[in-house]
Amino acid sequence: MTGSLVGVLGGVGPLATAYFLQRVVVSTEADRDQDHVDMVVLNHATIPDRTAFVLGRSDEDPAPVLANDARRLQRFGVDFLVMPCNTAHYFTQQVLDAISVPFVSIIDVTVEAALARVPGLGKAGLLATAGTVASRVYHDAFAARGVQVLTPDDADQAAISTVIYDQVKAGQPADVDVLRAVAGRLVERGAGVVVLGCTELSVAAVDHGLLDEPPFLDSMDQLVRATIVTAGHRVREERQPRTAPVRSS
Repeated sequence: MTGSLVGVLGGVGPLATAYFLQRVVVSTEADRDQDHVDMVVLNHATIPDRTAFVLGRSDEDPAPVLANDARRLQRFGVDFLVMPCNTAHYFTQQVLDAISVPFVSIIDVTVEAALARVPGLGKAGLLATAGTVASRVYHDAFAARGVQVLTPDDADQAAISTVIYDQVKAGQPADVDVLRAVAGRLVERGAGVVVLGCTELSVAAVDHGLLDEPPFLDSMDQLVRATIVTAGHRVREERQPRTAPVRSS
């Protein structure tokens, strides 16, 4: 089977990129190596911190680096780009200005999936970095479809940040009970679905089997599916075992 060549703007963060690649492989309908998606991955881990810049805690702008990486992938000959990082989508316009090939947005495909899952969706919960919350990339995308975004209070947001930065990014086990508890409070406030809007939270979702657990909707899972389909392949609908890249304990 032949299809498009996918360019992956990766390294933001590295573990999330590794999980994204693995999920594309296990989620593609394939009987042999040649049936899988062709990808070129730029795992640029030293890109400046996205959340720190969005929140004004750093003057190191990730946008020029992301734009240059997008150009590098386009010169390689990719047919379209994806970026398995939600916060980095704050810089989507700079990436688009740097390339002429299509860009598949994790934000857009996740919003579409939420609307498809819950017809008439009025409110969606969001678990993400403080940078993604502050950037309002999900707020704006959902608002364009008439959906209100609910975010955790300060204490719950701090707990989510701990899972993202002190646990997943640091290579430590994720406390998924925290995710369940915070998501439950968003549901109590009226959220019909709770988006895991950070690919580090997606890592926790894969490790702990949350991909099919209500009320969660995982953004990486939606980008994986969109990547496979856009590349001209088919999604394997039967879920694979929750295998994941080897991690140190």
